[in-house]
Amino acid sequence: MYPLIEIKTVPIEIEMKVTHAKMEYSRGTADLEISRGDGGLSIKSRPIRLNIDTFEARNSITPTAVRSVEQYAQQGQQASYAATATYAQQGQLLLEAKIGQDMIGQFAADAQMQNYKPNVGIEFLPTTGPEITWDPGEMHIRYEMDKLNFDWRVNQPQFEFTPGDIELSVTQQPDVIIKYIGGPLYVPPSAAPNYEPVDVEA
Repeated sequence: MYPLIEIKTVPIEIEMKVTHAKMEYSRGTADLEISRGDGGLSIKSRPIRLNIDTFEARNSITPTAVRSVEQYAQQGQQASYAATATYAQQGQLLLEAKIGQDMIGQFAADAQMQNYKPNVGIEFLPTTGPEITWDPGEMHIRYEMDKLNFDWRVNQPQFEFTPGDIELSVTQQPDVIIKYIGGPLYVPPSAAPNYEPVDVEA
């Protein structure tokens, strides 16, 4: 007899794609910016300053009203001091005077000699010279060199990591194929055109 059934199995097919992990490195870059600052030279000079004060010199020629009052007051004070001293001296002499001595005439002669001032008609004006002062000159020199400014801009290096990946895809599903390979079945069997009776021995 021949087999009537053919059984065929179809296995599963799986496709696997693997992506390996990788790390990418990007190099850092550096930018340089240079700027220049200009210096300079500055010179400041101040010449000598001469100060002339002629106030006292002018007052010796034509005194002001305030100065005239001060001078007259000072002269009056000095005259009073001199008169006091003279009267005291004369009083002392009168106490010591002898009989018959002419003290009044001597006092008059002394007074004339004190008040006598020879006038030759010569006077130097002004009697006081000007007051002269001066401030020294100054010179300031400032020099500043040029400047170079460097501005660095550095980008840090970067790392980029790509993780691995596994992709599974089923390209064919598993299956079982059953196929009947025998001939047609007749009922009853004697109806088959190629029927041959089976000998059965008793």
